[in-house]
Amino acid sequence: MIRALQILVNKFLTFLCKVFHKNGTQFPGSISYNMNQHILEKIKYPKYVIGVTGSSGKGTTTNLIYNILTDAGFDVVYNASGSNGIRGITTLILNHCTIFGRFKHDVLLVELDERHLHLAFAKNKMTHLVLTNITRDQPARNGSPDLIYDAIYDALDGSTTLILNADDPSLQKMRLTYKGKIITYGINKTKDSYLKKEFYSVDNAYCPNCEKKYSFYHYGHIGSYYCPNCSFKRGNPDYIGSSVNLEEKTLDINQQTVTLNKNFLFTAYATLAAYSLCNTIGVSEKDILFSLNERKRKSKRGQELEIGKRTITMLESKNENALSYFQSLQYIINEPNKKVVILGFDNVSRRYKYNDLSWLWDVNFELLNDESIEKIVVIGRFKWDVLVRLKYAKIKKDKLMLIDDMKTLLPKLKNETNGSIYSMVCFDMTEVIRNLIKEEADGNY
Repeated sequence: MIRALQILVNKFLTFLCKVFHKNGTQFPGSISYNMNQHILEKIKYPKYVIGVTGSSGKGTTTNLIYNILTDAGFDVVYNASGSNGIRGITTLILNHCTIFGRFKHDVLLVELDERHLHLAFAKNKMTHLVLTNITRDQPARNGSPDLIYDAIYDALDGSTTLILNADDPSLQKMRLTYKGKIITYGINKTKDSYLKKEFYSVDNAYCPNCEKKYSFYHYGHIGSYYCPNCSFKRGNPDYIGSSVNLEEKTLDINQQTVTLNKNFLFTAYATLAAYSLCNTIGVSEKDILFSLNERKRKSKRGQELEIGKRTITMLESKNENALSYFQSLQYIINEPNKKVVILGFDNVSRRYKYNDLSWLWDVNFELLNDESIEKIVVIGRFKWDVLVRLKYAKIKKDKLMLIDDMKTLLPKLKNETNGSIYSMVCFDMTEVIRNLIKEEADGNY
């Protein structure tokens, strides 16, 4: 009776949110979860309950999995909004149940905040869990990567099949003690891999048993590694990505060429993870290749918008995650011609109000000391903090442009810069820039 009441309340509140044009992805679940925090344990789940978690890349990976499974004929529900905390997940699940608590679809696919994993599912509920990586992420909330690892590991009991990134030693160490089934994926050396670390904060420099040594790095601590003192190593993953060609946006997976929807290395990892999961649950290689190669869909990250006769590429870099920024910086530097880079944010986090800025000093902003960078445009409430960091990175003063009034951003970009424009701001500020562009297009600017 209580379960039915919670489900009805959740559905009704979601309906009201839609009526009043509110987002409605979290509020209904907040009420339902507060009524009974064990409500999700009482749901009758479908055959496949798939989670995707990790410090970065989980949204892109989840979206790719959804596309492949849907194309293969599965009836899938997932949190497309990106609300990956317990309240957003509660909203999603209860809205797709009967009042008797039976989930109405073939597959429940959930992007999960790694610290909310244990809140969302009891240990025997998830059938599969995709693990993207563990890096220094939101340190004010998460502390060290070891604490993130513990939060994930402690939420599992061996009944869940893990699909993990073997190139991340933080995840690979699960193979030492995890009792359940593990499927691994990894990318072989590319032309852009390097032999010595080129990243400030390598989160894992030591073997879980003893000291280890890297064969090569892809980025951060992600790469191929081995320990000369014990058997801990990357090994040969079950699903191998090779012949990565970001210019052509292709990747070979187990000797089959796959199309990437964006020319980022992290997209190659997300595509490989999605391929691995879908093939593991029985989707044929033919159907996966059809979805990736024929049913081409745009990436959620790196979308392009027009301002006048120029294009702005929206690279959503995750605050408090130096590796996310590093990948965006690396991408921009490798692009041809002169470039204009937009940096800044109004809020450090959407989850909490305190504003720790120490992570800015982990980001390799020194990469912007490149002749191809014409201007760096600094925006947002924390623009002065970002500006100080850029000055310590020895960026030349004449390359820096400070925006006090966001209404002047587009005119200044048009009139005072010439290069290709790349916005590498966080999600909230991305929406601000989108709205400015829309207002201008509508004639309201």
